[in-house]
Amino acid sequence: MSNPSEKTKSDDKDTELIRAINSGRQDLFYELVKRYEKSLYNFGLRMCDNPSDAEDMVQDTFLNVFKYLEGFRYETQFRNWLYRVATSACLKKKRRSKYAPDRELSLEAFLPEDESAVSVDLPRWASQPLEQVLDGELNGIIRQALLELPEKYRLVIVLRDVEGFTTQETSEILGLTPTNIKVRLHRARLFLREALKTYYETD
Repeated sequence: MSNPSEKTKSDDKDTELIRAINSGRQDLFYELVKRYEKSLYNFGLRMCDNPSDAEDMVQDTFLNVFKYLEGFRYETQFRNWLYRVATSACLKKKRRSKYAPDRELSLEAFLPEDESAVSVDLPRWASQPLEQVLDGELNGIIRQALLELPEKYRLVIVLRDVEGFTTQETSEILGLTPTNIKVRLHRARLFLREALKTYYETD
Protein backbone atom coordinates (compact mmCIF):
# COMPACT_ATOMS: atom_id res chain seq x y z
CA MET A 1 0.00 0.00 0.00
CA SER A 2 1.30 3.48 -0.86
CA ASN A 3 1.70 6.03 1.89
CA PRO A 4 0.22 9.56 1.49
CA SER A 5 3.56 11.23 0.71
CA GLU A 6 4.30 8.73 -2.07
CA LYS A 7 0.83 9.26 -3.53
CA THR A 8 1.30 13.04 -3.45
CA LYS A 9 4.62 12.79 -5.31
CA SER A 10 3.03 10.50 -7.88
CA ASP A 11 0.08 12.87 -8.31
CA ASP A 12 2.45 15.80 -8.84
CA LYS A 13 4.39 13.88 -11.49
CA ASP A 14 1.18 12.87 -13.23
CA THR A 15 -0.11 16.44 -13.26
CA GLU A 16 3.17 17.76 -14.65
CA LEU A 17 3.17 15.14 -17.40
CA ILE A 18 -0.50 15.69 -18.31
CA ARG A 19 -0.02 19.45 -18.55
CA ALA A 20 2.90 18.88 -20.92
CA ILE A 21 0.86 16.48 -23.07
CA ASN A 22 -2.09 18.88 -23.19
CA SER A 23 0.28 21.71 -24.13
CA GLY A 24 1.21 19.90 -27.34
CA ARG A 25 3.74 17.29 -26.23
CA GLN A 26 1.62 14.32 -27.26
CA ASP A 27 4.81 12.34 -27.79
CA LEU A 28 4.99 12.12 -23.98
CA PHE A 29 1.75 10.14 -23.78
CA TYR A 30 3.72 6.90 -23.92
CA GLU A 31 5.38 7.91 -20.64
CA LEU A 32 1.93 7.91 -19.07
CA VAL A 33 1.24 4.49 -20.58
CA LYS A 34 4.49 3.05 -19.22
CA ARG A 35 3.71 4.44 -15.78
CA TYR A 36 0.40 2.60 -15.44
CA GLU A 37 0.10 -0.20 -18.01
CA LYS A 38 1.39 -2.95 -15.71
CA SER A 39 -0.89 -2.08 -12.79
CA LEU A 40 -3.88 -1.77 -15.12
CA TYR A 41 -3.10 -5.13 -16.69
CA ASN A 42 -2.97 -6.77 -13.25
CA PHE A 43 -6.26 -5.08 -12.38
CA GLY A 44 -7.77 -6.50 -15.57
CA LEU A 45 -6.52 -9.99 -14.76
CA ARG A 46 -8.07 -9.91 -11.30
CA MET A 47 -11.38 -8.83 -12.74
CA CYS A 48 -11.49 -11.04 -15.86
CA ASP A 49 -8.94 -13.84 -15.31
CA ASN A 50 -8.15 -13.79 -19.01
CA PRO A 51 -4.91 -12.29 -20.38
CA SER A 52 -6.44 -11.40 -23.74
CA ASP A 53 -9.34 -9.55 -22.10
CA ALA A 54 -6.95 -7.78 -19.72
CA GLU A 55 -4.76 -6.63 -22.63
CA ASP A 56 -7.80 -5.39 -24.54
CA MET A 57 -9.03 -3.57 -21.45
CA VAL A 58 -5.69 -1.79 -21.05
CA GLN A 59 -5.71 -0.77 -24.71
CA ASP A 60 -9.30 0.49 -24.51
CA THR A 61 -8.49 2.40 -21.33
CA PHE A 62 -5.55 4.27 -22.82
CA LEU A 63 -7.44 4.99 -26.05
CA ASN A 64 -10.16 6.63 -23.95
CA VAL A 65 -7.60 8.44 -21.80
CA PHE A 66 -5.92 9.83 -24.94
CA LYS A 67 -9.31 10.87 -26.31
CA TYR A 68 -10.48 12.68 -23.18
CA LEU A 69 -7.23 13.80 -21.54
CA GLU A 70 -7.63 17.35 -22.82
CA GLY A 71 -10.72 17.69 -20.63
CA PHE A 72 -9.01 16.31 -17.52
CA ARG A 73 -9.77 18.39 -14.41
CA TYR A 74 -6.55 18.92 -12.51
CA GLU A 75 -8.19 19.04 -9.11
CA THR A 76 -8.91 15.31 -9.60
CA GLN A 77 -6.15 12.79 -8.93
CA PHE A 78 -5.20 11.27 -12.27
CA ARG A 79 -4.88 7.72 -10.87
CA ASN A 80 -8.45 7.87 -9.58
CA TRP A 81 -9.71 9.14 -12.94
CA LEU A 82 -7.67 6.52 -14.79
CA TYR A 83 -9.16 3.67 -12.75
CA ARG A 84 -12.66 5.05 -13.32
CA VAL A 85 -11.99 4.83 -17.06
CA ALA A 86 -10.41 1.38 -16.64
CA THR A 87 -13.35 0.11 -14.59
CA SER A 88 -15.77 1.17 -17.30
CA ALA A 89 -13.62 -0.46 -19.99
CA CYS A 90 -13.26 -3.62 -17.91
CA LEU A 91 -16.99 -4.01 -17.34
CA LYS A 92 -17.77 -3.44 -21.01
CA LYS A 93 -15.11 -5.92 -22.07
CA LYS A 94 -16.20 -8.52 -19.54
CA ARG A 95 -19.82 -8.35 -20.62
CA ARG A 96 -18.82 -8.90 -24.25
CA SER A 97 -16.32 -11.65 -23.48
CA LYS A 98 -16.94 -15.28 -24.29
CA TYR A 99 -15.11 -16.03 -21.04
CA ALA A 100 -17.70 -14.25 -18.90
CA PRO A 101 -19.43 -16.71 -16.55
CA ASP A 102 -23.04 -17.65 -17.27
CA ARG A 103 -23.98 -16.85 -13.69
CA GLU A 104 -22.43 -15.59 -10.48
CA LEU A 105 -22.91 -17.08 -7.06
CA SER A 106 -25.24 -15.51 -4.54
CA LEU A 107 -22.97 -14.04 -1.89
CA GLU A 108 -25.74 -14.00 0.69
CA ALA A 109 -25.62 -17.81 0.89
CA PHE A 110 -22.12 -17.61 2.35
CA LEU A 111 -22.70 -14.82 4.86
CA PRO A 112 -23.60 -15.19 8.54
CA GLU A 113 -27.03 -14.02 9.63
CA ASP A 114 -25.55 -11.31 11.82
CA GLU A 115 -22.86 -9.66 9.69
CA SER A 116 -22.40 -6.84 12.19
CA ALA A 117 -20.95 -9.29 14.70
CA VAL A 118 -18.02 -10.08 12.40
CA SER A 119 -14.91 -7.91 12.44
CA VAL A 120 -14.21 -5.89 9.29
CA ASP A 121 -10.54 -5.31 10.03
CA LEU A 122 -8.19 -5.36 7.07
CA PRO A 123 -7.63 -9.04 6.24
CA ARG A 124 -4.18 -10.46 6.91
CA TRP A 125 -3.47 -11.10 3.23
CA ALA A 126 -4.24 -7.48 2.34
CA SER A 127 -1.66 -6.14 4.81
CA GLN A 128 1.17 -8.24 3.34
CA PRO A 129 3.49 -6.82 0.66
CA LEU A 130 1.65 -7.14 -2.65
CA GLU A 131 4.57 -8.96 -4.27
CA GLN A 132 4.48 -11.59 -1.54
CA VAL A 133 0.75 -12.15 -1.98
CA LEU A 134 0.89 -12.35 -5.76
CA ASP A 135 4.02 -14.48 -6.01
CA GLY A 136 3.34 -16.83 -3.13
CA GLU A 137 1.07 -19.75 -2.49
CA LEU A 138 -1.81 -17.42 -1.70
CA ASN A 139 -1.99 -16.21 -5.29
CA GLY A 140 -4.08 -19.04 -6.67
CA ILE A 141 -6.40 -19.18 -3.65
CA ILE A 142 -7.08 -15.44 -3.62
CA ARG A 143 -7.40 -15.26 -7.37
CA GLN A 144 -10.01 -18.01 -7.45
CA ALA A 145 -11.90 -16.55 -4.49
CA LEU A 146 -11.98 -13.12 -6.13
CA LEU A 147 -13.31 -14.58 -9.37
CA GLU A 148 -16.11 -16.33 -7.49
CA LEU A 149 -17.29 -13.03 -6.03
CA PRO A 150 -20.13 -11.24 -7.82
CA GLU A 151 -18.73 -8.43 -9.94
CA LYS A 152 -20.00 -5.57 -7.75
CA TYR A 153 -18.20 -7.01 -4.71
CA ARG A 154 -15.07 -7.98 -6.61
CA LEU A 155 -14.60 -4.46 -7.92
CA VAL A 156 -14.78 -2.97 -4.45
CA ILE A 157 -12.37 -5.38 -2.75
CA VAL A 158 -9.86 -5.22 -5.61
CA LEU A 159 -9.86 -1.42 -5.59
CA ARG A 160 -9.71 -1.15 -1.78
CA ASP A 161 -7.58 -4.06 -0.62
CA VAL A 162 -5.41 -4.77 -3.65
CA GLU A 163 -5.04 -1.42 -5.44
CA GLY A 164 -5.01 0.53 -2.17
CA PHE A 165 -7.67 3.17 -2.88
CA THR A 166 -9.45 4.74 0.08
CA THR A 167 -13.18 4.31 0.66
CA GLN A 168 -13.80 7.84 -0.64
CA GLU A 169 -11.66 7.27 -3.74
CA THR A 170 -13.38 3.96 -4.45
CA SER A 171 -16.79 5.60 -4.14
CA GLU A 172 -15.73 8.23 -6.68
CA ILE A 173 -14.33 5.64 -9.08
CA LEU A 174 -17.47 3.49 -8.97
CA GLY A 175 -20.02 6.29 -8.55
CA LEU A 176 -21.35 4.85 -5.28
CA THR A 177 -21.76 6.27 -1.79
CA PRO A 178 -19.04 5.59 0.79
CA THR A 179 -21.64 3.69 2.85
CA ASN A 180 -22.38 1.42 -0.10
CA ILE A 181 -18.65 0.82 -0.58
CA LYS A 182 -18.26 -0.14 3.09
CA VAL A 183 -21.16 -2.60 2.94
CA ARG A 184 -19.85 -4.29 -0.20
CA LEU A 185 -16.30 -4.39 1.14
CA HIS A 186 -17.51 -5.90 4.41
CA ARG A 187 -19.36 -8.68 2.59
CA ALA A 188 -16.51 -9.35 0.17
CA ARG A 189 -14.01 -9.65 3.02
CA LEU A 190 -16.27 -12.07 4.84
CA PHE A 191 -16.40 -14.28 1.77
CA LEU A 192 -12.63 -14.16 1.23
CA ARG A 193 -11.97 -14.79 4.91
CA GLU A 194 -14.02 -17.96 4.66
CA ALA A 195 -12.18 -18.99 1.48
CA LEU A 196 -8.78 -18.44 3.15
CA LYS A 197 -9.67 -20.01 6.49
CA THR A 198 -8.20 -23.41 5.63
CA TYR A 199 -4.94 -21.85 4.37
CA TYR A 200 -4.34 -19.93 7.59
CA GLU A 201 -5.43 -22.74 9.86
CA THR A 202 -2.60 -24.85 8.42
CA ASP A 203 -0.13 -21.95 8.17
